[in-house]
This record gives sequence, structure tokens and C-alpha cells, in this order.
Amino acid sequence: QIQLEESGGGSVQAGGSLRLSCAVSGYRSTSYSSYSLAWFRNSPRNSPENGREGVAAIDRDGKKNYADSVKGRFTISLDNAKKILYLQMNRLKPEDTAMYYCAAEDTSDLDWWLWRGQSSYWGQGTQVTVSS
Repeated sequence: QIQLEESGGGSVQAGGSLRLSCAVSGYRSTSYSSYSLAWFRNSPRNSPENGREGVAAIDRDGKKNYADSVKGRFTISLDNAKKILYLQMNRLKPEDTAMYYCAAEDTSDLDWWLWRGQSSYWGQGTQVTVSS
């Protein structure tokens, strides 16, 4: 059973920055290398039946995918030694306001995973609020 715990959310003015962290635990050593990690978010724009909005994902080879809405502003990274996933968010906009979730999935198809908006494992979420 994989456990994911986010931290780092908060309130910031438009144009500001935040860094989210996600501590990953519970992997069996043999399965850790097969899982990809990602950030999703819930926002008023999403309906529950459409799933969460995929923000950014990274696979075990270091390949990264981003939603078009965050390209050039957000950076996903993974510290394998510490098993911590990060999301550096710069030039934040009010429309980035959402609950952000860390997720894990046994897949290498990051485009499909971000589009699908669903995952086998979720963290509890951390709130990001951007004021104008």
C-alpha cells in the first residue's frame, strides 16, 4: 500500500510562487521503480465525474508531462533518495486556486494518466489559494 502525504500549500498573491512537497512511502522495493508520480488538482471548473485535472507527471526515467495551462510556470521533480515529489509553482494565477493532490500509478503513459484524471493512489490534498 502506497502512502502519499502532501505539504506546502497556502495563500499567495498572483505572480507569486509556492512549492508543494509529497512524501512517498509504502512502496515495496521491487515495485517502486515501476510507478509514476503526478500532481492533480480539484477546482470549481471540474465536475466530479470528469475526474481531477492533471497538472504534471513524472515517470521513473525522469520523463515529464505538463498540462498546457501550467507549462513554463510549474516544474515537477523527484528526489529519489528522499522519496519526495515536488511541484514548484511560479507566476501563479487566480485560476490556479485549487486543492492539489499527489498521485501514484503503475503506468508510463503520462498523457493518458493526466487526461484520465484518476489514479490508484492519492494523498489527502493541500490547498493552494491565489488572490488577484
